[in-house]
Amino acid sequence: MEIREVFARNLRRYRKAAGLSQEELAHRADVDRTYISALERSVYGATIDVVDKLANVLGIEAADLLRRPAPNVQR
Repeated sequence: MEIREVFARNLRRYRKAAGLSQEELAHRADVDRTYISALERSVYGATIDVVDKLANVLGIEAADLLRRPAPNVQR
């Protein structure tokens, strides 16, 4: 999975967990709502500054938005 896809999935998951709409997240992070939508669809890659802004609004570490899911362990 590409890092842009990892970021998109994590952003959507953390945004929903925080109970925020794309519009509210965008407002609080001072970015455009369509930009949030594009990030969640992997259309754009976010700059490190935007990753930090979004993480601050979501109350998480920036690294959490870039963390790949743990591999599935099959037994």
